[in-house]
Amino acid sequence: MLSYPSTIPLSSRTLNHLADLIRAHRNQHRSRWRRLDPGRQALLALAHLRNGDTYTRLAAGFAVGVATAWRYVQEAIVLLAAVTENLATAMGRIRRLAYAILDGTLIPIDRVADQRPYYSGKHKRHGMNVQVIADAAGRLVWASPALPGSTHDLTAARVHGIIDALTSAEVMTFADKGYQGARGSVRTPFKRRRHRPKLSRRQKTVNLAHARIRARGERAIATLKTWKMLTKLRCCPLRATEIVQAILVLHHVEANRYA
Repeated sequence: MLSYPSTIPLSSRTLNHLADLIRAHRNQHRSRWRRLDPGRQALLALAHLRNGDTYTRLAAGFAVGVATAWRYVQEAIVLLAAVTENLATAMGRIRRLAYAILDGTLIPIDRVADQRPYYSGKHKRHGMNVQVIADAAGRLVWASPALPGSTHDLTAARVHGIIDALTSAEVMTFADKGYQGARGSVRTPFKRRRHRPKLSRRQKTVNLAHARIRARGERAIATLKTWKMLTKLRCCPLRATEIVQAILVLHHVEANRYA
């Protein structure tokens, strides 16, 4: 088998953070000897999450079995997901923003036996719906747990309590037409209706300004998708929430080095 050196576009700060979590977990459970030390296990997990390397490639590169590579990655994901922020905690930072941007994205998945709940009519594919909150500069602030892809964005935002939380905190929030009817502090563009087939010049101007602001929210989604693991989930869809939460923790650790 041929091999070659590769890189992971992350800092040592992120590697050390995950290694410390793994090391504390091993000490707490008095874990016996492992094939890889905490630093190598953290590197293996980051290669899977960031670069999307398969378990077979990881097993060959780290000289472990495929089952061992799978177990090490799952352990790292669980440890990271356990320390993620919920919406109530994240609101401490969100309420200090000038305004927030709310948008939804679809994480593609492999087809499953019960396909209907996971099929998104908007994206014409199977996946999981994740709601993303960004700041005025388009930086990723928080991502919600995953729901089946057939869930409408507005329904997902209500299920997670995002609309109520933003309204209670009086945070001006910009969202697309999919959130029409959200009310509260959520602002959506004007939409043509049966009794209003054309928009006025003022409404078009407002929509243009709204689109320019909301477009920055796409940067947050793009940031989330730079983790190649989310290109397409090839695991049980029910594990999507843990994976998104783990990636969110790693993203904040990496982003804080620029603070």
